[in-house]
Amino acid sequence: MPSTYHTSPGVRVEEIPSGARSIEAVGTSTAAFIGYAPLASAHLNEAFAVNNWSQFVKEFVPAENPVSTPLSNGVAGFFQNGGSRCYVVNIPKGDAIAGVPKPRRTGLKLLEEIDDISIVAAPGYSDVYSHEALQTHVENNPYCFAILDLPSDVRDIDLLKTVESAQIPSTSKKGSGEEGESVLPPGLRPRVSKDGRAAVYFPNLIIADPLSATSVPVECSPSGFMAGVYARTDKDRGVHKAPANVSLRGAQAIKAMVTDAEQADLNSAGINVIRFFRRDGILVWGARTLAEESSPWRYINVRRLTIMLSLSMLRASTWAVFEPNGIGLWKSIRFEISNFLLRVWRDGALMGATPEEAFFVKCDAETNPPEIVDAGQVIAVVGFAPSKPAEFVIIRIGQHAGGSSAEII
Repeated sequence: MPSTYHTSPGVRVEEIPSGARSIEAVGTSTAAFIGYAPLASAHLNEAFAVNNWSQFVKEFVPAENPVSTPLSNGVAGFFQNGGSRCYVVNIPKGDAIAGVPKPRRTGLKLLEEIDDISIVAAPGYSDVYSHEALQTHVENNPYCFAILDLPSDVRDIDLLKTVESAQIPSTSKKGSGEEGESVLPPGLRPRVSKDGRAAVYFPNLIIADPLSATSVPVECSPSGFMAGVYARTDKDRGVHKAPANVSLRGAQAIKAMVTDAEQADLNSAGINVIRFFRRDGILVWGARTLAEESSPWRYINVRRLTIMLSLSMLRASTWAVFEPNGIGLWKSIRFEISNFLLRVWRDGALMGATPEEAFFVKCDAETNPPEIVDAGQVIAVVGFAPSKPAEFVIIRIGQHAGGSSAEII
């Protein structure tokens, strides 16, 4: 408050900060795509931001005789289906997507520099090495979700129920194989994702070539299209809505048809099926992650909602670093997080008829005993009930002078 006022009569207005803070939900629809572009030399091994299809064509497609690649088809599908911003990493054809961290980052390692990426995909890369690279990336970058692709030619869908493995050289001459031949992998399903940070879709799509003047039909993997569906669903309904029972814009046909009985088995294995229905057309008909069927992370919307909540609370609570660690700070943290979760509950993202049934926030002397305070840390325990499972998911958020962290407990 000022120490003096004007002595003349009149009304004075003072702006006094309330001290209240508000947590805003972080974005969940920025994607990153890695692969080889139609213009091989364009922004090579650089994470380049693209905001629309025209910009991609300008930067990554040659002016004459362009030939589509899985990357260009995936980016086209992303923007067709509602995506608005993505990063494109163009790597040399034949290079592994995993990349290297030194002496200069390449491949997926480039994405570790960017903190606003929520979805990552490598359109057309369907081998076990690429699957492992993508899953390892999101496990090391826990606020990101991976969409994987399956091989184009799946002759026996039962192979999708069995976990894939790398091909290994045969050491036996028995049978028709000769020494040195590769033994076929026993399955095509990517490995289990312990925390459900990845999903996979089947089958491939038939689309109009986005770089062809005559719109010739070409086969396309679905990961780029699904990243666009995620973005569209987030915008229209919210990240808590499963990205399923929605149409795939730009898809003219699907590579394989699946029966109800076959889908039941694939769904249990975490394979999301894209199906054609005579009344509704081509629809996304699955919303499972690659987590085990009994896992609380088996639903895509639950995992992505948890990512959004964790990151939103973590980023918004950095103000607490270096604050006096006592009752006043604990009360402010509880108030801030509770108000945020109340808005999330009112949006329909959390289960429960009342806020008390939907979430809780605990930050007091019990979560911050003397040894925690002496260590320069403040701990808040947050529980919430996602809109699918009725159990609480517990997040432990910590702030300290050295940084911040959030973990599922």
